[in-house]
Amino acid sequence: MSDFRVLLWKIARPLARLYWRIRRPLTAGVRAMVFDREGRVLLVRHTYIAGWYLPGGGVERGETMLTSLKRELDEEVGVLVRGEPKLAGLYANFREFKSDHVALYVIDHDTYEHVPRKSAEIAEAGFFAPGELPGDISASTRRRIVEVIEGHGPDELW
Repeated sequence: MSDFRVLLWKIARPLARLYWRIRRPLTAGVRAMVFDREGRVLLVRHTYIAGWYLPGGGVERGETMLTSLKRELDEEVGVLVRGEPKLAGLYANFREFKSDHVALYVIDHDTYEHVPRKSAEIAEAGFFAPGELPGDISASTRRRIVEVIEGHGPDELW
């Protein structure tokens, strides 16, 4: 993301929070847990927020969850989904006063092609072993990884 867009987002985010608090719109998002051949999971660090997260983003008007997932993975990290992602869970996120719903998909190593790319939105991306996750990984991301690795059912809340 260009410096201008980062600055714009830093200014717009408080206004968006106010809007969400007043209007409480329903939004949808997707995240992916992408595994490589060694069983490591792909994480991203954004340019506009601290910490490591699973790649993904918002579902645009007129998109299905899967269409959005494929677009976001391609744009953010160059993951080209070739097989059928597995739905791991549906979650609600009521932080920031919005009603956000997130679909989490699991993508196995043999169902995608990885053509790493630079994205203005992504500061850094990398694969991490589940037992060696970065210290500044988001709490929700850590919980999702544990759920999938240990075979727990999904929690209701992101």
